[in-house]
Amino acid sequence: MSIGIVYDPVYLEHDTGPHCEVARRLETTISHLKNTKVMDKLVSIPARPATLNELTRVHSEAYIKYVEDFTARGGGHLDPDTAVSTGSYKAALYAAGGLINAVDAVIDGDIRYSFALVRPPGHHALRWEAMGFCLFNNVAVAARHLIADRGLQRVMIIDFDVHHGNGTQDEFYREREVLYFSTHQYPFYPGSGWIDEIGEGVGAGYTVNVPLPAYCGDEEYLRAFEEILVPVAKRFRPQIVLVSAGYDAHWADSISMMQVSSSGYAAMNRIIKGLADELCEGKLAYALEGGYNLEALATSVRATIDVLLSSKKVADPLGEARSRYSIPDIDARLQEIKKNQHLD
Repeated sequence: MSIGIVYDPVYLEHDTGPHCEVARRLETTISHLKNTKVMDKLVSIPARPATLNELTRVHSEAYIKYVEDFTARGGGHLDPDTAVSTGSYKAALYAAGGLINAVDAVIDGDIRYSFALVRPPGHHALRWEAMGFCLFNNVAVAARHLIADRGLQRVMIIDFDVHHGNGTQDEFYREREVLYFSTHQYPFYPGSGWIDEIGEGVGAGYTVNVPLPAYCGDEEYLRAFEEILVPVAKRFRPQIVLVSAGYDAHWADSISMMQVSSSGYAAMNRIIKGLADELCEGKLAYALEGGYNLEALATSVRATIDVLLSSKKVADPLGEARSRYSIPDIDARLQEIKKNQHLD
């Protein structure tokens, strides 16, 4: 069973200065995978720049040109949260293009599963603007490629970043070819992703949001996956599963108030892997989104890859949250989602 990985030093050229989304995120993660010999078990997938045609399926040509020109002039801030440098445009092209190479390798059967360790992340990026550390929406670009160039009709995107992927939701909100499923802290940045956001027109029912209250941990996330994701995925029967893999719901990550552990991420990804194996012959591709505590990010990525490798034991050096400030009751919220999605 071969697992592909996308990584390129070009991603380090996206210099954000004093920021939480920094090159050290990838440097630490790659170092951890090498030191633990996990990297030796992976097949390298080369990155390449996304083409203008591939990008304009998701972003306006004027916006793409604006990012190119803005970075060429030295960079700065595209929005209050999104810092860029002279190397950011190239890194963003290679992030989107690297994921396209990864999903192609999965579709072609060259590898079983793939993980694209890319930056900048993508799930907040909108058609006309950057947002939330994101320049181009990598997962949305890959999904459009799968539909336009590879002839797929049913693509599922699972987003477990602690922030709602408003850019991805917006891109596919009125369509039925892509089903978008998201777990996220709510209320929280960017403010979207409530239960009643289920899609519009022919896309009604193809957006599934599971907004979770602060302090949810492994148990609550696994309930969301088992009670909502599993039946939704089985009803949709995707031809491939793409994952916006953000690890900022980890209890050690100060950007959120969630309490997930690396073992919890492993359990979540066992469910995802099981669904992909059952429903679409294991066609499964991950793209890195958030995760800002360096050790938590590295160990959680490793835990995910260990699951893909079918390792019997998953390492979790940080362990479970040292204290749970409260344990939220999510029963009523899950029941409302089931009602909205006709899962009863």
